Amino acid sequence: MDSRSSRRSRTKKKNKVVRFIFSFLLLFLVVVGIYVFDVYRNVDNTTDKIYEPVDEEVEKVRASSANLNSKDPISILLLGVDTGDLGRTERGRSDTMMVVTVNPNTKKSTIMSIPRDTYTEIVGYGISDKINHAYAFGGNSMAINSVQNLLDIPIDYYVTVNMAGIQEIVNAVGGVDVVSPLTFTQDGYTFYQDEVNHLDGNAALAFARMRYEDPDGDTGRQARQRIIIEGVVNKVTSASTLLNYQSILGSLSNNVQTNFQMKDYLALQGNDYLAAARNITSEQMGGSGGMGDDGIYYNWLSEEELFRVQSLLQSELELD
Repeated sequence: MDSRSSRRSRTKKKNKVVRFIFSFLLLFLVVVGIYVFDVYRNVDNTTDKIYEPVDEEVEKVRASSANLNSKDPISILLLGVDTGDLGRTERGRSDTMMVVTVNPNTKKSTIMSIPRDTYTEIVGYGISDKINHAYAFGGNSMAINSVQNLLDIPIDYYVTVNMAGIQEIVNAVGGVDVVSPLTFTQDGYTFYQDEVNHLDGNAALAFARMRYEDPDGDTGRQARQRIIIEGVVNKVTSASTLLNYQSILGSLSNNVQTNFQMKDYLALQGNDYLAAARNITSEQMGGSGGMGDDGIYYNWLSEEELFRVQSLLQSELELD
């Protein structure tokens, strides 16, 4: 009798443990589900706020749009504009221009930096000028058309980031750690070569802005801008930062425009584009700087360098 009573007692205790574990797991899944739904809802709201389609003035280079579900390689034009920087209120110019190709088939991405002083045709404005003036003259559409014409590739998506907003974005992710390629002082901040520098938003903007003390000029500045971008990406994808996603989304909604939509993000996630985004090669468009007949400094592209860049990007986009 005592033996049967003891077995029943152990069985009840075992059942209580099983129920507790099951209840805990159920509660955990519910909480995670609510959290994920909340993240999705907030992300969806943010994508609606930052979505800005390109207008009819953008020339269609592809016969049809890139199909993300078919794993078509895509190109993205990144524009860092100086609207709001240093107190500006006008539209400003594209202080930073990069073309990113993402190929899910090779699982590789390439970032090509375009010197902002590059002399080229400003499509739709009827003149040739520095390529960063295209945004000032005609916004995203004129910038896209001018880059497509220069590089002889389609631009499928664009992302425009307000340079003044870099401060807000970096602060939202808790700052970034960067290794400076040289020692310099800018806007009261000193950065030390080959040392890890933890930067808040103001320091990050100073780090990305310096140009004239860099022996590589605009090329060196673009390299530092890429360092900041990579630092932000690393922080955004960390587990600790994901808990702070609402402030990050808030900073993005205030400072970013893009023609990506929620359906595009979901397609990117499910078709090896993220794998390609983790394998990045950085490239720099070359050229030689010099004064034009008008007394203005330009970056002049040789035919050989232009052909190299065009061929590389066309290959990454599987256009050849």
